[in-house]
Amino acid sequence: MTSFQLRDRGTAERVLYALKALDQDLDIMHVCGTHQDTLVRFGLDPLLREAGVRVRQGPGCPVCVTTGEEIEHAVTLARKGKVIASFGDMLRVPGKEMDLASARSEGADVRIVYSSTDVIRMARSEPHKEFVFLGIGFETTAPTTSALLLDKDLPENVSILSYHRTVPPALAAIANMGELRLDGLIEPGHVSMVIGEAPYRFLSEEHGLPQAIAGFEPLDMLMACLEIAKQKSEGRSVLTNLYSRVVRPEGNPAALEAMSRTFCTADVRWRGFPVIPGSGLSIREEFAEHDARKRFEDELQEVKDLVIPEPPGCRCGEVLRGLMEPRDCPLFGHACTPMSPVGPCMVSREGGCNIEFRWGRKQN
Repeated sequence: MTSFQLRDRGTAERVLYALKALDQDLDIMHVCGTHQDTLVRFGLDPLLREAGVRVRQGPGCPVCVTTGEEIEHAVTLARKGKVIASFGDMLRVPGKEMDLASARSEGADVRIVYSSTDVIRMARSEPHKEFVFLGIGFETTAPTTSALLLDKDLPENVSILSYHRTVPPALAAIANMGELRLDGLIEPGHVSMVIGEAPYRFLSEEHGLPQAIAGFEPLDMLMACLEIAKQKSEGRSVLTNLYSRVVRPEGNPAALEAMSRTFCTADVRWRGFPVIPGSGLSIREEFAEHDARKRFEDELQEVKDLVIPEPPGCRCGEVLRGLMEPRDCPLFGHACTPMSPVGPCMVSREGGCNIEFRWGRKQN
């Protein structure tokens, strides 16, 4: 029996009882890999479904939404002699014909780092090599890349491929696409810690969606569902911050300022989505000498306009849009496992398929 069950079982039962008493049939979406992990690991999903609430996962895994074209850019630079510095999850995301791990097995210099500062240390010790850091993640990790760019001692032989994306434009795309009937949104705690409350409010004001910013404990998820259910029953649509112990209304001003100084918004494609306006973070012109896309423009020319389809049979795009559960993909657990992933949703530990494989199969 987990510590959650021992300590909070009574509270959880009361929340679930309150949800059942409201007698609703709700579809709620979250956009956070950690929320999905909590939902599946602690067996909340079947309990919430019994209470009339289905929680769908959205595009909350930054590794998963990175496109095959972006991976191919990194693979191309790696095969042309650049040192690629990346977080580990990125190494097995497929490009056109191979991933970064395969490029490394063929002799390319691809290194796993645990923070952006690792790149500085390596670049200083090997000044004759060109290092390319893969900037991955949403608003949670973008400030760390900003800090790298703003470092006055950043070595000249360091550049960045920015794959950073922002969450609110993706939520706007989901609302406008109309593929799902959504009754509310659970907003991510990590992202909200940086951006605060204001960027989400348009979803309630313009689209009539109740929202709750939630933390990552099981009770946080349950309380967020109850808050959205209450709003629906009362005919309200507002944003409620249930993670005020960490998230401030204004977010993190220092992090936001750093992002504003180093990035400008760009229209980019997300895996499983069309181009989402204003959802990407491109490096500003004043930092162009550290922008790998500009620094190595000639070497990337051959893959500049490349569009890579999903691997055959992979349904990762539909999983990221909340249209399909991981276990409904015909490849799940057979052709596609964490040891031999076909798509990125099985690669990353924040990916819905990886989480379902690790925890959901045990629950089922």
